[in-house]
Amino acid sequence: MRCRFVLKAALGIFGVLVVAPALWAQVSNAGHAPETPAPQVVPSPWRGVGSVAPCVLPWGGIYACPPAPGTVAIRAGRMFDSINGTMLTKQVVLIQGQRITDVGADGTVTIPAGTRVIDLSQATILPGFIDTHDHFMTARGKMTADQALLVATKRLRDALENGFTALKEMTSHGNGYQDVTLRDMINLGVVIGPRVQVSGRGIVWGGRPNEKPDPELLNAIVVHNVEEARAAVRFEVDHGVDHIKLYPVGGWKFSPTGELQFEMTYPLEVMQALDDEAERLGVKTGSHAYGGQGLQNAIAAGRAGDSIEHGQGLTPEMCNEMAQKGLFYSPTILEYSHPAIEDADAKNTGGKYDIVPIFKKNVRMCIATKGLVTVLGSGSQGAAWAEGTNALEFTALVKIGGMTPAGALQAGTINAATEMRWRSDIGSITKGKFADLVAVSGDPLADISETERVKFVMKGGEVFRNDFAPGTIGSMTLSGDIR
Repeated sequence: MRCRFVLKAALGIFGVLVVAPALWAQVSNAGHAPETPAPQVVPSPWRGVGSVAPCVLPWGGIYACPPAPGTVAIRAGRMFDSINGTMLTKQVVLIQGQRITDVGADGTVTIPAGTRVIDLSQATILPGFIDTHDHFMTARGKMTADQALLVATKRLRDALENGFTALKEMTSHGNGYQDVTLRDMINLGVVIGPRVQVSGRGIVWGGRPNEKPDPELLNAIVVHNVEEARAAVRFEVDHGVDHIKLYPVGGWKFSPTGELQFEMTYPLEVMQALDDEAERLGVKTGSHAYGGQGLQNAIAAGRAGDSIEHGQGLTPEMCNEMAQKGLFYSPTILEYSHPAIEDADAKNTGGKYDIVPIFKKNVRMCIATKGLVTVLGSGSQGAAWAEGTNALEFTALVKIGGMTPAGALQAGTINAATEMRWRSDIGSITKGKFADLVAVSGDPLADISETERVKFVMKGGEVFRNDFAPGTIGSMTLSGDIR
């Protein structure tokens, strides 16, 4: 149940409404997907305006209480089983509050009398999509902190309304720990958006030994040695992040003879210290790693559950080692194969060399590696990618990465949920999991691009979009099953 706030006073209208600060604390999302807490009703007797007692925010201030959770049934013409990679037909999903209470073939699930039924009998339902490499916070640039937050809330809503019910954010792009704040506001129901995991500032290798710390805690944490690396991981975790973003590789360039060269950043001992400290503190790492020795260092230091992002220079040996160690692979195909990438290489090499075909070849090779788990990561960051178009990566996984449509759907559902350590809560349409569902008109196993045309979105049992309902235009509803 999501709290729809009609905020009357940010700090509380009456003294009795002020709640102890301990009730509002940063809580990491690592391990379990967040459940929106039940609203707190103002204690009786209510002595303010109106006869109905409102609900109260953790830090004070009142809002109209949301309706009590109810039971909803969905009739689906087709339903994607993300665990087995198969399509089922004529299914019923029963939902109570935020979670699925039963699912099965029509006729095997009892729908209680009086239950609201959402008819998707002419559609395909799937688990909510999950993007494991997203930047809902865009580079600050000339924006103020307030503007950056408001832009991020727009991007979050765009992602949700287009089917992405969970995101793993890979650094806040110079916005400090505002991503932590937004995550907490989503968890509480103040901000509309997907479930998110955040990584804060990220950790980079230092240049000048006497470099001063960022006084506003906005940009990446700079480290110069093993001790600073361990301290940086602790600092990030102390500030509430869910995972750690690392940068073991800088940029790439071509030699005059066409040899592809990558810039290594952290020495191996520093990379190992970063991963070891993260493991000790119970968080996972994601390594921005194009290729070369820096990529090899990230693989060598990685622990099961960590991820390798991008990987232009991956070799068969590297991919096999990733599979053996239980590392996840997030290729972010479209982020690193769009025309602007080719334009930059053409400019830098006089049109002689281009990394994109090398990258595409290596992506296909690595995805095909036995035992390696690939996840969907778009790389959406407000420049090349518009948030809400993330599903284009499903098509890229099939057409460029060589995955089957079922495999691509698994990459963006159950595989992604596993990487985020939320498999017990999301990633499949299963009894006991959150009711995070999307629906499309056609069959994405026949045409994977159906994922780009989402018409129904439910997160935690609440409908955020239903173009199948009467009177809908896009995500705007005149009547039907939506807010």
